[in-house]
Amino acid sequence: QVQLVESGGNLVQAGGSLRLSCAASGSAFSIGTMGWYRRAPGKQRELVAVITSGGSTNYADSVKGRFTISRDNAKKTAYLQMNSLKPEDTAVYYCNAMASGLIYWGQGTQVTVSS
Repeated sequence: QVQLVESGGNLVQAGGSLRLSCAASGSAFSIGTMGWYRRAPGKQRELVAVITSGGSTNYADSVKGRFTISRDNAKKTAYLQMNSLKPEDTAVYYCNAMASGLIYWGQGTQVTVSS
């Protein structure tokens, strides 16, 4: 079992920055690929960024150049640095992680970008 806890969501003005954290805990020996997804009001959940245990990353086109995903394997924590935020980035951001062949999700953290 793995528990994921996101933090760092907040209200920020357009052009501002936020850093989200996703801390994993539980009995899993190691955490595989971790990712950030988001769900905006009235829209489906979409991929934001993923990072493998080896550090390879992939981003949605809408966030390339503005967001950076990283992780600290020793702390079993993933981060999402979000710069140059836009109102369209407003969403609930969810962390997920693969461990022992299963996918786990966090409860989400709200990011609101005001214009």
